[in-house]
Amino acid sequence: MSTSKTGGQLVVDMLRSFGVEYVFGVVGGQTLAITDAIIDTPGIELVHTRHENAAAVMMDAYGRLTGRPAACIATTGPGATNLLTGVGGAYRDSSPGFVLTCNNNGENIHKDDAQNADHVRLLGPLVKFSRLVAHASSIKQAMEEAYVNALTGNPGPVHLDFARDTIEGRVQDPPAVPAEHPSRRWVGERPAAEAAVLARTVERVLSAQRPVVWLGNGGNRARASEDVLALAEALGIPVVTTFNGIGSVPTTHPLVFGAASRMGTALSGRVLDEADLVLALGNSLNAVSTTRWRRSLPEIVQVDVDPAMIGRYYSEITEGVVGDLASFARGLVTAAGQRAAGAREMRAEWLASLQKARTAWWQSTEVADTAAQGALSPADIVRTLREAAPDETLLIPDAGNPGVWSFLWEIRQPNSYIKPVGFGNMGFALPSAVAASLIDPARPVLALIGDGSLAMSMGELETLARVGGNVCVVVLNDSSYGNIRQEQELHFGGRTVGVDFGPVDFAMAALAMGVEGATVGSLPTLRQRVAEALAAGTPTVLDVQIDRDANAWTYPAFTGRREEA
Repeated sequence: MSTSKTGGQLVVDMLRSFGVEYVFGVVGGQTLAITDAIIDTPGIELVHTRHENAAAVMMDAYGRLTGRPAACIATTGPGATNLLTGVGGAYRDSSPGFVLTCNNNGENIHKDDAQNADHVRLLGPLVKFSRLVAHASSIKQAMEEAYVNALTGNPGPVHLDFARDTIEGRVQDPPAVPAEHPSRRWVGERPAAEAAVLARTVERVLSAQRPVVWLGNGGNRARASEDVLALAEALGIPVVTTFNGIGSVPTTHPLVFGAASRMGTALSGRVLDEADLVLALGNSLNAVSTTRWRRSLPEIVQVDVDPAMIGRYYSEITEGVVGDLASFARGLVTAAGQRAAGAREMRAEWLASLQKARTAWWQSTEVADTAAQGALSPADIVRTLREAAPDETLLIPDAGNPGVWSFLWEIRQPNSYIKPVGFGNMGFALPSAVAASLIDPARPVLALIGDGSLAMSMGELETLARVGGNVCVVVLNDSSYGNIRQEQELHFGGRTVGVDFGPVDFAMAALAMGVEGATVGSLPTLRQRVAEALAAGTPTVLDVQIDRDANAWTYPAFTGRREEA
C-alpha cells in the first residue's frame, strides 16, 4: 500500500532523527508545512521568538552548551535576512546548528515573487554548508549531508533553503527515517595525533624551559578541561586561554592564568611574553587573540582537528599537529612518561613566580568598598556577582564591555561561560539565556548585558517570561554604547558621536513584559537581589547604573603592565 507524508513532515522527522529538540523561529506563510508538522511530532518543540535574530542566537547558544544542533527557522526575504547576524555568530565561534529558510514555490524562486531573496547567496558566507532543496526526493540526502558538515571537524551552522512546494507537497512512499540516525554514532569522533608526531612533539615540550598552553575555543568544543589540566599538572605548564577559550578550564586552577587577547590581562600577557614554546591547542591564532597578529610569539606547536586552520598565521614558526586536542594532551602525558617529573622540577621556580603574580593580580581587583552606592564600578559589580552566584552558574556576557569586565569572573566549573567573540554580535546574552533555560531550567544563569545590547534584544524578555527559567539579567546601564564611547574618548581627544542615549528604566520594561524587575543602587543590594533571584528560580532583571568613567580600555589589570612578582 502506498503511503505519503508532506515534505515538511519529512524535514521534521529527519531533525528528530538527528536528535534536534528545539526549532527556534518566527513563523511565516512559507514555513507552515514544517512548523505545523512539529505539533504532532513528539520530542521536538517550536519555540517562537520576537525576532529571527534571537532565534539564530538561541540555536547558537544551544550548540555551544550541548555540542548538539538545534535549528532556527525563518520565512523568505526579511525573515531570512534577519537571521544573518545570529548565524554569523555561530559560524565564527564554531557552534553547530541547522538554519532552515523556506522560500517561494520552486518555479517562482529568483522571480519577482513576494519577499523574493536568494537565501543561499545571502547565507553562504556565514555557514559551513548551504543548499537549495527544490525537490522532495532530495530532502533526506540534503539533510544528512548538512548534518555531517555541521558536526565534523570544527563544527558550525549549516543552511537548507526549502522551496515552498517541496515541503507543502506530499511525498509518495517517503524514505524510512530511523528514530536515531546512524550518523549520530560517529560524527562526534575526532582524529588522534599519530604516535610519531607525539614522540617528536614531546621532545620539544620536555626541552623547553618555559612552555605555555594557549587554549582556544577548541577547548570548549572538545570538552577538554580535564585532559588539558592533566597535561599542565604532569609537565608543569601554565595555561592561558584566548578570549574565545574562556570557560574551557576553571580560572580557579593554580595553573590557569586567565585570557590573553587583544584586550586581555596583564597577568596572561606576562605568561605569554615569557614563553619559549607555545602549545596552541584548538587556537586559530586569529586577530582577536594576537592583537591583529602584532603579538610576538616564540616557536609554536599548533593542534587542531581541521588541518586548514594550522599555519594560517605565524606559519614559519609553526609545527602542526592534526588531531583532537584532548587526545593530544593525553598522548603527550603518556609519551613523557617518567621524564615528566624532571620537567616539572625544571619549571617549578618559574611557576612559583607566576603564581605569586597571579595572587597579586586577583588582589588588585578586589572590591575596595563593599558598601558602595550610586553609579557602581563594573569591576566591583562582576566581583560582587561572583560572590552571590552559585559555583555552577552559567555566565553569559554580551558583546562589548560586559565581556571584557568578565575577565574578573572566577570560572569554577568548565562549560559555565559563553559569549560572542568572533562576530562580536550584540543582543546575544538574553536569547542565549532563554536557550540555556530550555536545556536545564534549574541551572542558575546570569546574563551580563549592556543597555545597548539589551535594547537590541528587549523583545525577548517576553520570550523569557513565557519559557521561564532560573535567569538573572544584570544590566550594566551607562545610557550609552559604552565600549565605543570609551574608545572614542581614548583616541579622538574626548570627542564622541552616536553613542549616548536618554535614560531607560529597564526594570519597568521587564515588568511590562512579565519578568520581575528592580533597579539596584548599591553593592549590598546587588548581592542580596542576585542571591534571591537565583534562589527563587524565576526570571529577574536588575538594572544597575554604572560609573561611566570606569574605562575597560585603561583598567590597570587589563593593560599590558606586568604585575611584579
